[in-house]
Amino acid sequence: MNQQRVKELLQEALQENKSLYLIDLQFLSDNKIKVIVDGDSGVPLSECIRISRKIEHNLDREEEDFSLEVTTPDIAHPLTVKRQYKKNINRILKVKTATEEFEGTLTEVTEENITLQWKTREPKPIGKGKHTVEKTKTLAYQDIKEAKVKIIF
Repeated sequence: MNQQRVKELLQEALQENKSLYLIDLQFLSDNKIKVIVDGDSGVPLSECIRISRKIEHNLDREEEDFSLEVTTPDIAHPLTVKRQYKKNINRILKVKTATEEFEGTLTEVTEENITLQWKTREPKPIGKGKHTVEKTKTLAYQDIKEAKVKIIF
């Protein structure tokens, strides 16, 4: 399998729609190729088909037999690319670092970090009972071990 040729064809296909970007490209056993793409505002099925055809029609099946799967990340797939964070602003994320876990609304995304915001109940500084406090945490991308969008039904 000419992996370099597949990568070139994939890049050409992604260049045709600037809102799409590559999440993962895998060359598996038995000449299986798995491509995972995402988009700034989602990925329609027609785009997965277009990318698949771009790759498939430019490879020679007589030379090598292969199977090709072009898909989008599933709901349980962690965020891996900075552009994925931007499209998930105002959604609730579960973020794990090496030492802590946070769950909050993604409110800001920059080139270096993300900002989460959430409310929590804490004991009152004076007197009995608890009060609601709004918390904010800014996390650098390099500190994030895993980040997933929390799905609320």
